[in-house]
Amino acid sequence: MIRAFLPDDGAALRDLCRASIAELGSRCYSPEQVRVWRDRVPLAETYAARVANGADIFISAAEDSSPAAYALLEPDGHLDRLYCHPDHSGRGHAAALLAHVDGFAQARGIPRLFTEASEVAQPVFERAGYEVTHRRDFEVAGVPIHNYAMEKWLAA
Repeated sequence: MIRAFLPDDGAALRDLCRASIAELGSRCYSPEQVRVWRDRVPLAETYAARVANGADIFISAAEDSSPAAYALLEPDGHLDRLYCHPDHSGRGHAAALLAHVDGFAQARGIPRLFTEASEVAQPVFERAGYEVTHRRDFEVAGVPIHNYAMEKWLAA
């Protein structure tokens, strides 16, 4: 089940994001890269602020209705976040969220979705029809890290 963000979800999304980076991120990134990435996870109250500023957060709920995965879409089509809790990875939550975002964006006339996908998320986005435009190499707190700029054009 996919549902909209609720004001009390912020702490759960922060915890989900940190767990995802620590466990799933460590499959493709060094411990130092994981540390600096995880240190940048937004505070719980940031999620509600993003929604108040026009973003939409969609949550794929676990059986107990707690967040298993989430996606944050900005009004311009930027998919800023897609994270899945490691206890729920590989169960279709990310694919369901990406399909939901597609429909939502099309209904609002957004022609293009774009994101910066981690090494872990890149295959998930590719299966959903996104294409890599380029690899992004950069530093976070002096630690080299990378991700992939990706985009998907939606049918009119």
